[in-house]
Amino acid sequence: MNDHAWTWKSFLLDRLLYISAFLVSTGLMLLVLWLDLLESGLWIKSSSLLYLLLLATGVFTGTLAYEYIRQRQYAEALNRRLAEGASGIDHSSAFHTGVTREQQAVSEVLRLQQREYMNTLASYKAAQEQHLHFTSQWVHQLKTPVSVIDLLAQQSAGKSDPDCMPDLLDAIASIQEENEKIAYGLQMMLYTARLEKFELDLHPRRVDLTAVVRRVINEHKKACIRASIFPKIEADSESVEVETDEKWLAFVLHQVVSNAIKYSRKEPGAKPLTIRIEQLAGGAALSIEDKGVGIAEEDLPRVFDAFFTGENGRGVVTESTGMGLYLARQVVSKLGHRIRIESAPGQGTTVHLMFENEGIHQFTETR
Repeated sequence: MNDHAWTWKSFLLDRLLYISAFLVSTGLMLLVLWLDLLESGLWIKSSSLLYLLLLATGVFTGTLAYEYIRQRQYAEALNRRLAEGASGIDHSSAFHTGVTREQQAVSEVLRLQQREYMNTLASYKAAQEQHLHFTSQWVHQLKTPVSVIDLLAQQSAGKSDPDCMPDLLDAIASIQEENEKIAYGLQMMLYTARLEKFELDLHPRRVDLTAVVRRVINEHKKACIRASIFPKIEADSESVEVETDEKWLAFVLHQVVSNAIKYSRKEPGAKPLTIRIEQLAGGAALSIEDKGVGIAEEDLPRVFDAFFTGENGRGVVTESTGMGLYLARQVVSKLGHRIRIESAPGQGTTVHLMFENEGIHQFTETR
């Protein structure tokens, strides 16, 4: 049996002080009574004193027995829980409701701790499952561009005729596009891993929002040219500064711009991509508007959910992982900013980012 198991012996040992106090106090009371009667010239039989002692002891013993019986169910539940050890970790009903206020308080504390533990465990399980799901999807998505690169490289190697130069250039352009997909997948994987330790990778400062937007657009220049997309930046002033982390903000903008290109490239003709930057009294606002396929009304409430691809992800862009906007919202929330989306099928999508000067400081103060 477990050394900490609750038995009648442990019950008595826990109350040894009270038993001793009862015996001593009863003995002293009888002694005082006997001396007082003796001083008064009265005589009392020793058997009567013994009878009083036995009577008091009987009442006290009966009380202990009743208390033991009353708490036995709680004790048996406790012993079962000790015997189960770690195997009974999910048994929420392991403890019977305590009969004393102290036991009830302990049971409530244990219940609250268990609930907190189960919530924490559930969040860790969800994070682990999400990570595994994303990793498997990421690896699956990279298989296709790797295979295409290999095939195109083999085809290009056999074309040495100058007449084949246009085909070779087209093949190289396709290779570059597939390599960009690999780079994008690697970036997503890297930032997903970093997101778990976001606080350790946070460097807030005043950042020129216009400069960050220009840099992100320049990094997507080739993709915009291939998709006939023409970015245009409209800003209230040459420099609009916000309090944020430049690297993480650039990551969010990459996700939004990448989605704008991805869901606009199949539309015919030249397509605008309008970025508006406004300086506000308490911060700034940024909107990125494309003229792509748009988002179905029933999909809009779920676009920030992990792995949700919606109608467009199943039909228009099959390589979509459903993680870009999810990660973007996670980062934006941690930075103390806000993000929302407006969209309609066939009319395009507008992503709004709102920056408050004190937002990121409120986040850092709660770390």
